[in-house]
Amino acid sequence: MSLPPTLTAQLWHWAETTPDAVALRHKGKGLWHEFTWRDFLLQVATTARALHHTGIKRGDFVSILADNRPEWLYVDLATQTLGGRSVGIYQTNPADEVRFIVNHSDSRLLFCEDQEQVDKAIDIRDAVKLGAVVAFDNRGLRHYDSDFIVEWDAFLKRGKDLEPEALLNWFRDLTASMDPEEPSMVIYTSGTTGEPKGALISNANVMQLAQMSTEEFKVTPADSVLSYLPLCHIAEKIFTLFIPLTSGAVTHFGESIETVQSDLAEVSPTVFLGVPRIWERMHSRINLKMKDASWLKRSLYLWALSVGEKLRDAKASGGASIVLRLQAWLSDLAIYRPLQERLGLRRVRFAVSGAAPISPDLIGWFHSIGIQIAEGYGQTESTGVSHCNRPENIRIGTVGQIMPGMECRIADDGEILLRGPAVFCGYLHNDAATKDTIDAEGWLHTGDIGTEDAEGFLSITGRKKEIIITSGGKNLSPERLENTLKLSEFIKEAVTLGDGQKYVAALIQIEYETTSDWAQRRKLPHTSYADLVDKPEVRDLIEAEITRLNEHLARVEQIKAFRFFPKELHQDDGELTPTQKVKRKAIREIYASLIDSIYQGGSRG
Repeated sequence: MSLPPTLTAQLWHWAETTPDAVALRHKGKGLWHEFTWRDFLLQVATTARALHHTGIKRGDFVSILADNRPEWLYVDLATQTLGGRSVGIYQTNPADEVRFIVNHSDSRLLFCEDQEQVDKAIDIRDAVKLGAVVAFDNRGLRHYDSDFIVEWDAFLKRGKDLEPEALLNWFRDLTASMDPEEPSMVIYTSGTTGEPKGALISNANVMQLAQMSTEEFKVTPADSVLSYLPLCHIAEKIFTLFIPLTSGAVTHFGESIETVQSDLAEVSPTVFLGVPRIWERMHSRINLKMKDASWLKRSLYLWALSVGEKLRDAKASGGASIVLRLQAWLSDLAIYRPLQERLGLRRVRFAVSGAAPISPDLIGWFHSIGIQIAEGYGQTESTGVSHCNRPENIRIGTVGQIMPGMECRIADDGEILLRGPAVFCGYLHNDAATKDTIDAEGWLHTGDIGTEDAEGFLSITGRKKEIIITSGGKNLSPERLENTLKLSEFIKEAVTLGDGQKYVAALIQIEYETTSDWAQRRKLPHTSYADLVDKPEVRDLIEAEITRLNEHLARVEQIKAFRFFPKELHQDDGELTPTQKVKRKAIREIYASLIDSIYQGGSRG
């Protein structure tokens, strides 16, 4: 089936064929509010008209600094339809990083969530060329400069100068004039090794990816998704915007990022994207609750887990016996059904882990409790996904097979190369980086190292620039080692070291909630993270965990020494990206003396 060439044209399709069907749901003040496909279209058209009257035209950039909400999509699609380019900014970015993106993209308008984000805009006002800032939530803004700060409702009134029918005719002409090959959005990379780069994505890129994803994963209007990860990240745009507009699935926006778990339980989506940290937290919390459970519940859980593991292995090897299937049915009824309902994943039929590497053991654990996570792979420059395990053919430990229409090749040095219509248009204002990333034959150089098996299942072994080469000449993947360490419920973050050294070491950030609970059970008083990691008992705990986990690693990979981070890592301190990835270069600089102490001293924290 051939789809319309743009996202807006696809919105028209649903608004005309199923105008009264629900497209979006948004929770506010405890209540879910519904928006039909016709409502969705009218809101985007009105927003486009308001942008038009504000002076936004083809080639202009419009930035969005806000939580996930319907208005995010209205502004995004309206900007694209006018021939402009939408620019998402992480809500957690400090003012300096907001300034960099607004200036780098030369954005004319900035849409903000609330007073907190508006204050960032005011801080950088003299350093940028913004014509105005539009606030979705106007609480606390009454005394602000009305010439610079515009409330959303007041902005939207500019787009209501036409009757609905005339407005839609005007908007239809706009949609028809769109060039799918032109860049329509800028997705800024996370900047783990330097300043973020603005990847230019076109509707041609998007529609190729959206069509193949919808068809491969069989998404229909009967499906539902929960939008909660930042919409400025390509992965969330796929699941909130690209796939729903292609498939007709219903998108849900929860009340806030703090209510994700309760929103998830209420929505019970059928399609769900989780980054590794989400899955890790679910795993840790379940294990923590099991420690507080009665002897009977804990015993039933352990029995059900063993049954799930046997069933998982039996399916992988060809089939399960009648006895094992009966045990699985009983364990599902007694344990897994209520557990899945509590997590909000009882109805999920397609659960994806993406955006960062995840431990195969963790995926295996979820499969054992009946949640079939399919790991995928891609990057902003490939419009978010190039490989994914299919629900009916999941191979744990791989990121799946290539998506239709794309090509993959492994270079002589092990780098993964991609080619196809989903490869991006290049970097904004950075031709040199574009040439370094896309070669003359159109191959995208991902910077990732990997291998492909005979059936085309891709395994990622690390980043080309981050491979640890020990003094003995062994090449090691830090991501593999770190994911192994994070299998411990007491370890939240790990940064492995050892480049040019005789052995591998690690900097450890404990999982404070879990470790604090462990300490309280042993009557170890503590007041903070720093106080907790200073206790000898906690150092002994983590040392024992590392010793246990080293059994999963080859001798040359094993962690021989460690130190604790003295505090929890934070984006504001330059240690994490907005997507919570560790900035390795920054860590090496900030904690240089701590790293030096490892290779000058012993193995304890």
